[in-house]
Amino acid sequence: MKRIKMADHRVSCGRDFFCVPDLAGALRNATNGGFDFISVPICHPRYRREFLDPVPNRTGAFTRSDWTNFEFVSDWNSLIVGKTSPWLNLDSPNETVRKNSEQALHQELCYSVHLSLPAVLVPLKSYNCANLAHHINTSITDTHVQQVWVHVSMKSPEDEYDKHLFEDEDEVTANKLEKDPWEWWNLFRTICANSRKVGLALEISAELPSEEELERWCGEPVKAAMLSTSLFLTNKSGYPVLPKAHQALLKKLFRLNTQLILTGVNKYKDKGLGFYYQYLAHLYQTQPDLDNVSQFAKGYEDYLQCPLQPLMDNLESQTYEIFERDPIKYRQYQKAVYEALLDRVPEDKKDSVVTVIMVVGAGRGPLVRASLTAGEETGRKVRVYAVEKNPNAVVTLETLKEEEWNGDVAVVSSDMREWDAPEQADILVSELLGSFGDNELSPECLDGAQRFLKDDGISIPCEYTSFLAPVSAPKLHYEVSQSNADTSKGPLAPFETPYVVRLHNVTVLAAPQPCFIFTHPNRADRIDNSRVKSLEFEVKTCFTLHGFSGYFETILYKDVTLSIRPETHSEGMFSWFPFFFPIKEPQYVTAGSTVACHFWRKCTTKKVWYEWCMSRPAPVPLHNPGGRSYVIGL
Repeated sequence: MKRIKMADHRVSCGRDFFCVPDLAGALRNATNGGFDFISVPICHPRYRREFLDPVPNRTGAFTRSDWTNFEFVSDWNSLIVGKTSPWLNLDSPNETVRKNSEQALHQELCYSVHLSLPAVLVPLKSYNCANLAHHINTSITDTHVQQVWVHVSMKSPEDEYDKHLFEDEDEVTANKLEKDPWEWWNLFRTICANSRKVGLALEISAELPSEEELERWCGEPVKAAMLSTSLFLTNKSGYPVLPKAHQALLKKLFRLNTQLILTGVNKYKDKGLGFYYQYLAHLYQTQPDLDNVSQFAKGYEDYLQCPLQPLMDNLESQTYEIFERDPIKYRQYQKAVYEALLDRVPEDKKDSVVTVIMVVGAGRGPLVRASLTAGEETGRKVRVYAVEKNPNAVVTLETLKEEEWNGDVAVVSSDMREWDAPEQADILVSELLGSFGDNELSPECLDGAQRFLKDDGISIPCEYTSFLAPVSAPKLHYEVSQSNADTSKGPLAPFETPYVVRLHNVTVLAAPQPCFIFTHPNRADRIDNSRVKSLEFEVKTCFTLHGFSGYFETILYKDVTLSIRPETHSEGMFSWFPFFFPIKEPQYVTAGSTVACHFWRKCTTKKVWYEWCMSRPAPVPLHNPGGRSYVIGL
């Protein structure tokens, strides 16, 4: 499988200007240096407008014309990012300053719409930003502003000096939240309802914060990373380079398709700004190649998908095709059958004993093929039954039986729960697992099929465990809020439906913990596949909780396993993306707090569903009670 190289693409990098007397000249110099766009003030940074008390006899336009010094007007909507005036203070306690700033911001945003600017940079200077966020939200709702990039520094300016020289420790602690730039951003985007039109322009600091804080920033919708030329060091050849920690951060941001904006003065007058761009382009191109999972998921990052329901719906050929391309899953299944055959049949009986293998849910035959290959490799005789309820897939199985398997396989067109097997199985093989382990009803299916497994028979898989972790996922939560759910189920339905999703622009706030466990064969006197689990997670940083990510691990046989849990992920396997359980109202969680969640697996004779809620740090209503929004049909 071909690996996609990052070098196949190029980094998008802009050049920032504080003031631009000659816009065409600035754009020409930037593009000559390799830059893709420039960010410039919409108005002169010092030009204040007095709406409430106009200056007498002031005439002329408040900013440059869209035609001035421009050969092509189309450059506005592709190469220019506008910046609002730095003196605006919409949250000033002074009413005159506040109202004047409101009107000036409105004027500048309207002009940006007139020019069709692709984005507008708005600086965020403090936690006191509610009115600014209110007006930005009004603009993105009521006008045609395309994108607002909120310029936030990674570290507060107050972190640059020793606070103990100026303040007592109690005051520092009390004001810690309001002095954390992430708190500013979190308040701002929350007021703007987490709109996709509001992105983050993150100013990278010289001293990077803790690893937990960096991970939190990487879970935000970072549209642009702002790099000052003061961050660059000079290497032995006299060229600009970034410190190792900053290189690592940029490579994480590159995975999010983050654009760069270079700010500050050129420290290499003889070399020109182009050398900064060349270095950044080199850094982008020298990233590691995408692994199999990332390559497979390319284009599906943070894309919400409804979980499969293979019992209710017959899978399409294309779906089978995708799953069968996995290079790891069937290799592990083959290894599990191989080990089971060696344990089942001693060497001295391999010529006389025939092992009955039943593949239940055979699909288009990859597990049948793996079982036959395992038999050949061990030298054991096997008789294989391929049981499949999808009549369309059975056509493929019958063809393979005649053309490839030479009659060694019996194809059975039936639901495994209803089939009357002609003999007992030594080994029962299935691939009924979903992204959350049991969500494709593997427990119910295998419980129904185990009646034709010998008392000492082997089930592959023999055990699987689901896992949960709290996640901050503003992008995903917005997508859920905008999804066109079945209106007959009510407005809560999108938030009461779990999704399969390639988690990408998210932050997992704590290590996943085990949730539901199932074992096979299930020899209990009374089989009950309902479950309830309460979990507690300790978090190290402040964050906004948007839901829970779900994973699974399975033991196929003895030490042969498969896993999509991040800590134990089967390298190269891409058959499953994680689960995502959203919560309707995002919850703000402080550092050192405990997140307590509660999950239920509910069952009837006709359906299975999940319910979930939280009790700490604040109670959250039960999601999907009675399966009103989402069920898995039996």
